[in-house]
Amino acid sequence: MSPYDVYTTYLALKKHFTDEKYDFFKYNGKTRSSVSAFNKRRDKYFFERMSRKLSDDEIKMYFIANFVATDNPSAVWVGEIMQSGERKYSELSKKYQSLTYTFTEECRDLFEETGLNEAFDCSKGHPVVVKKYLAGDLSAETITILDKIFKFSAKIDKKISDPVWETVSMKIRKYKPFLNTDVLKCKQILRGIIDV
Repeated sequence: MSPYDVYTTYLALKKHFTDEKYDFFKYNGKTRSSVSAFNKRRDKYFFERMSRKLSDDEIKMYFIANFVATDNPSAVWVGEIMQSGERKYSELSKKYQSLTYTFTEECRDLFEETGLNEAFDCSKGHPVVVKKYLAGDLSAETITILDKIFKFSAKIDKKISDPVWETVSMKIRKYKPFLNTDVLKCKQILRGIIDV
């Protein structure tokens, strides 16, 4: 990937995680940008360094790690990614290596305390699964996998309308296509924990 391609990937992924209507896959990572605008940027050396250091897939994961790790992806700017991006990318890589283990442990903790229906019940506000995620007891990966299995976010979207849930819902929706997991294996794990 050229430095300009790294820059356009950054723009496309930022737009994907912050714009409800933009879909990275639908638009094939294309955005409105120009080489002349890129050449005027003071931080273009960062994109040049990334193009030499990382593979195409690693570059995507690098940016995804930074947008998923924050509560407000629209507030993420290149300077912040330059400072803490390496750490967030490393943390996401470690999570992916132990994703099955993390999913199992987090689901065990979640369903030990609550039943299946109670975990997703939003009749009294945010369901337990969302509260656990907001408290840091569930990772973005686990809540996203649970949504792939139970499709609970669409149901909550119809019942709850508040900024906190809208942010969580959008993150789940936007992260889902990037999170390649074996859903059948995750369902088997859940069967071992609860009666699904």
